[in-house]
Amino acid sequence: MLWIITKYILTAAVVVMVSEAAKRSDKLGGLLAALPLVTILALIWLYVEKQPMEKIARHAWYTFWYVIPTLPMFLVFPLLLPRLGFWPSLAACVILTVILFGVFSLTVRRFGIELL
Repeated sequence: MLWIITKYILTAAVVVMVSEAAKRSDKLGGLLAALPLVTILALIWLYVEKQPMEKIARHAWYTFWYVIPTLPMFLVFPLLLPRLGFWPSLAACVILTVILFGVFSLTVRRFGIELL
């Protein structure tokens, strides 16, 4: 139980660090948010918990493919924000990402990559 609490605290600290950095500097906050900190932590947790190397490698592999369809959101959100406000822009970006993920999944399936 102590291990799980430790994982939660360290992982939450990363999110807080990014949001606090973003308050002070848009560029620094963006840089920290762009780093795959959550993925790195997940890989560390999997390794420390003695998961098979194959499982850790697959996690990194799928993370790469799942990131690609999320990238347009970071271009669309700043465009929608002044027009729609925060929540509608965020909702539109979530919907866009889900649609793009579906299309992307169907596209890469042709190359033997199964994401769903």
